[in-house]
Formats: sequence, C-alpha cells, structure tokens
Amino acid sequence: MTSKLIPQHPDDVMVIRDLVPGVTTLSVPFLRFGRIKFGGRATIVKLQSGSLAVFSPVALTPTVKTKLESLGNKVAYITAPDLEHHIFLSAWAAAFPSAHIIAPDGLAEKRAKLSQTDKSVTNVPINTVFTAHNKRDIRISQEFDAEFEYEFVDAHPNKELVFCHKPSKTLIEADLLFNLPATEQYSRTGEDAGTGWATRLFAGIQNTRGSAVWQKRMLWYVFSKADRAGFNDSVRRIDSWGFENLVPCHGDSIVGGGKGIFEKVMQWHLEGLKK
Repeated sequence: MTSKLIPQHPDDVMVIRDLVPGVTTLSVPFLRFGRIKFGGRATIVKLQSGSLAVFSPVALTPTVKTKLESLGNKVAYITAPDLEHHIFLSAWAAAFPSAHIIAPDGLAEKRAKLSQTDKSVTNVPINTVFTAHNKRDIRISQEFDAEFEYEFVDAHPNKELVFCHKPSKTLIEADLLFNLPATEQYSRTGEDAGTGWATRLFAGIQNTRGSAVWQKRMLWYVFSKADRAGFNDSVRRIDSWGFENLVPCHGDSIVGGGKGIFEKVMQWHLEGLKK
C-alpha cells in the first residue's frame, strides 16, 4: 500500500522540529498518487500531565522512538485525523497498546477491507469514533479535553478531525487546508519540492499565497458541495478558537499568523457567500 508513496528510509529524510513549546512535528516526503509531492507530517503534543498526544502518525522509526523517549514516552493518545491518514496506525497501536485511539466514522470499516489484501493493516480497536450525530457530545478524557478543542468536519469527503491545542494556540489538521509546496518535508531529500508537472499543478491550487483563490474554489465547489451548510458551520466553529499557529499535514507549518491564513482560505465559508 505504501511502497510508492513513502520513503524507503524515512529516518534519513525526516525533519524533527520543536515547533513551539509543547509541540513537535515529524515531517517527511510523501507522494500522492505516486506523483504529487504532498509531504506528510505527524504532530506530537506534550500535555501538562506528561502524556503525549500523536496526530497523523508517520513511520515509527528509531529516531522517532528516541524523540518520544526524550519527551517522556507516555503516548496516551493516537489520532487518525481522517479516512486517509492512518497508514501507520497499526505500528503505533502495537507499540503503545494502552493508548486511546481516536478516529472518524468509517475508518474501522475501511481498514477492515484493506486488511484483506494488505497484511500491514491490522485490527486496531478505536476508543473514540466521531460521527455526524455524536460529535457535539463526545468527551475524550479529562486531561485531553482540558487542553484541546476539537471539531469533526463530517461534511468534508475525507471526514476531517481538527484539533486546537489551547496552551500553545496551535491548530492541527490533516486535509482541511493545504500550504503547498511541501518545502520542509522535502528539505532533506535533495529534491525540489515544487518540481514535476503534477506537483506544480496541484501546488498551484492548494496553496495559501496571495488571495488563495484556487484553494477557496476547491473548498467551495469540490470539498463542501455535498453539505455546504454543515461545512460552513464547522469552519465557523474552528475559527472561534484562539489559535495562532497552524500545522497542516501537507505543506509548511505556520508559526504566528495562522488564524489570518485560515480566515483567508476559508473566507467564503465564514461569510456564507453564494458562489
């Protein structure tokens, strides 16, 4: 499933960065459809209790294990933030069997189907499953809820879970917003993150430069078309959070000014414009 998408030796090209106090990112090359340089990123948050929350896990390499040990190695929460970001869930769940697994509705069924042909995909019991019906009632744990706001954007085709770490004012998301090109994620590969016709085309659409009009159009006409009212409601709720930093899975992280970037890209949804 992953041989053509991820690097064979991720430790050699991974960028580990302490983004802001309490938040660490693990950035790696990642090819979508075997052509588009998306980049991939896991985010680790150290809670005030010492517990670690991991979002969109990447390969659990020796270097990652060393970093986890330096952070206390108390991996208590592992989140697959949408239906696509679960490739390494089995490895992390096996390494930290007591961790609380968080995922959107439909992922367990998708993984069960994949496991029939891919032996790397194993059954992972999911402790908290977000659905369109329960998302306003879910509580994960006292320590987690004390530090995070969260929203299930069930109107997005990929079923996006978005989190805001309140102490560091950091928004963590997967495919809701892109900030291409994936410069940091390809910085140790010797490759230009913007090369290749497919990458140039997609990065021309999924970026936050200028007015970000092409990403606005993708969100409005493609990703939210099935339930625009629901999408708008989720975006407005996320915008109500007091974040400053923005960590996407695809493209560069934004330290400071992340709220403004989010509001620019999501402008049409925040204003409820009829396009």
